[in-house]
Amino acid sequence: MQLSLQSFSNLVQGMAATVQASAAQLLDLTVGSTLRAILESSASVALWLQWLILLVLQMTRAATSSGPDLDSWMADFSVTRLPASPASGTVTFSRYTSTATALVPVGTLVRTLDGSQTFAVVQDSGSTGWNPQLGGYLFGVGVPSLDIPVVAQVAGVCGNVQANSITVLATALSGVDCATNSTALGNGVDPESDSAFRLRFQSFLGSRSRATLVAVEYAIATVQQGLSYSIQENRDSGGNAQIGNFVVVVDDGSGYPADSLLSAVSQAVDAVRPVGSTFAVLPPAVTTVDICLAIAADTASDVALIIPQVINAIGGYVNDLPVGAPLAASRIVQIAYAAAPGITNVTNVALNGQASDVVVPSSGAVKVGTIVVS
Repeated sequence: MQLSLQSFSNLVQGMAATVQASAAQLLDLTVGSTLRAILESSASVALWLQWLILLVLQMTRAATSSGPDLDSWMADFSVTRLPASPASGTVTFSRYTSTATALVPVGTLVRTLDGSQTFAVVQDSGSTGWNPQLGGYLFGVGVPSLDIPVVAQVAGVCGNVQANSITVLATALSGVDCATNSTALGNGVDPESDSAFRLRFQSFLGSRSRATLVAVEYAIATVQQGLSYSIQENRDSGGNAQIGNFVVVVDDGSGYPADSLLSAVSQAVDAVRPVGSTFAVLPPAVTTVDICLAIAADTASDVALIIPQVINAIGGYVNDLPVGAPLAASRIVQIAYAAAPGITNVTNVALNGQASDVVVPSSGAVKVGTIVVS
């Protein structure tokens, strides 16, 4: 039943009308009168009781609860809010001379120039240079640079930094001189919002039957925020037909999810998979796209200031594409126009040297290689 709320003035007026209707003569209800003071004090108590009722209703319904109250409500169903996720990506470690070997061990720290954000090198057995015996990434003789995966030390959007902003080696390394991120890091996510928490709870209720596609999707979404995925049924890891097997392709936005993340997704899917079925959890097959375009701006705009805005906008859009999504050349034009109000024309758009869209399979993901804006 909908609660009918009353203001202080409405409460006083209602009380005055009731008292006057029960009296045989005209009552003195002017401001300052004793009876008026009694009615106003009673209205104040009623207003306070009304607020208490609203507070109780707010805390006892998921649709109106917020913050810790919503967490408490969801805890009755063993559903918890997803924590913040750290930003991750690759940093290019390089050196001036490559006549000897050098090692970048797991745990090596790099920072932004202002020192506000710190990132640590993490293990990725599929990355070039990974050496499990040494526990790090090995520069061979003649190798001047390596792209090495890193993860932000502090979870949340604060770790989403622009390209070329990670430039400080916080850990001393023998034979390695500098580090920088050629692309922006944009997959850090703050703790799950109240609205997203409520929406995921709806999927939780729909997944209670388990052994369904919805149940598997909910299990994946519960592992970490910011994941995109595709599920291929009755297929093996190579895309061939295999009855009773399904393949889950997961990306955290970096294109190269860590082994620990893939393991966590595998455990979550295994808890709800249909009995008798088999499955595999794989990272996406990354298609790197080099983007070229030309822009024109009005006379009031500084092209040198506009170009970095265009690069960041395009890079953020492409790297946020979900698994299996194509990259349309027309979208590059649209994003370039929206990046700065002074842009008057966008021409010569090329994706990997072609003026056509980049299409990837359902197990693939598009990521930025280089962006050249002239």
